Amino acid sequence: MRWLDKIPYWILIPAALALGIAPFDSEPHLVEKLRLLREGMLSRPIDIFDLVMHAAPVALLVLKLARDGFRLGAGGR
Repeated sequence: MRWLDKIPYWILIPAALALGIAPFDSEPHLVEKLRLLREGMLSRPIDIFDLVMHAAPVALLVLKLARDGFRLGAGGR
């Protein structure tokens, strides 16, 4: 997971915010796709790709925060 350590926060945070709340004028795609997934209606490949694309920066940011938090809790190893 060293590749994740190399991604700076100043890139991940804006990417997670921009793709997490896009489009800005209606319901965000991420919220819409998660709702469709919960309802069992997410079946088209383009919708699955859209979910992955919008969720990827958010997931990477969460992983990086968790990794850094565990590293700090373990004495900085």
